[in-house]
Amino acid sequence: MYKDASIAEVAQAMQRSAIAFKSFSQLSRAARANLMRSIAKEIEALGEELIQTTMRETHLPEARLKGERARTLFQMNSYADACEKGDWLEARITTAIPDRVPPRPDIRKMLVPMGPVVVFGSSNFPYAYSTAGGDTASALAAGCTVVVKAHPAHPETSELVAGAIQKALHAFGLSEDIFIHLHGASHAVGEALVKNEHAKAVGFTGSYSGGMALFNWANQRKEPIPVFAEMGSVNPVFLFNEKLSTDTDGIAKMYADSITLGVGQFCTNPGIIVGLEGEALQSFVQSLGEKMAGIQVGSMLHVGITEAYQQKSVFVQPIAAPGSIRTFFSCGLLQRYC
Repeated sequence: MYKDASIAEVAQAMQRSAIAFKSFSQLSRAARANLMRSIAKEIEALGEELIQTTMRETHLPEARLKGERARTLFQMNSYADACEKGDWLEARITTAIPDRVPPRPDIRKMLVPMGPVVVFGSSNFPYAYSTAGGDTASALAAGCTVVVKAHPAHPETSELVAGAIQKALHAFGLSEDIFIHLHGASHAVGEALVKNEHAKAVGFTGSYSGGMALFNWANQRKEPIPVFAEMGSVNPVFLFNEKLSTDTDGIAKMYADSITLGVGQFCTNPGIIVGLEGEALQSFVQSLGEKMAGIQVGSMLHVGITEAYQQKSVFVQPIAAPGSIRTFFSCGLLQRYC
């Protein structure tokens, strides 16, 4: 078990991150890129220990995790390459024209690092959207320091990856405060991080409710800050009668596979079906039920997700809409996967 950071510890971490930002933001792009490549190597060096730890914490299969780890390493190296190239800086030079009336001054501008970035690890992508995921990689590439709040669904995994990042920092003789790792299952920790005066941006991947909470906290500040959030949603699927009539079973299989992918925990999981009332739709509903019944039961990522699903999920009967259009929610079909 990992203890939540106290509010005082959050404040100290953000202050340390702000101090480290002053020097890290001045580090050359080549030096930042080399650091990031070193981070990728250190994560890869964790080897089987990382995979086995994450399997135990998340119930995700080995093949899926190895693929996601490769993606994470690719992200870190890709951002390192982009960092070194520097075309994203949008540098502009407007030379002076002193003889013009009025005279035009010499103007030079470019994008600069914002400051400490708070990153919230996701539950369903323990590598690619978590401790050393895309948000962390892009922040480091831009010259921003990072404070990560580990996701409580995989704290040991997060600790291992954080250790790899710290090892890379140490090898380059850089401050450990460039990357700070905290635990916090309590919402109070997240709120304290976002509302801290030193935080300049937030990166988040997760639920709509969680993302909107961060967004609201960020906008309640005296100095509002951007929240870069990828949030889950209830995605609609529209069934066209002509297509449905010719491939009822095929569409039912695709839909069943989609809503149960990752035990129904992907953010792209569709939740609403809209179709024309009729024989084709009735056949689809029956076929979908049969396909769902044949899918193997799996374990969810985290007990908290299971409990939340059981509390919030109810079976919703089809809704008869005007014009013989029928809409129904498919989330109830996942009840057996809790």
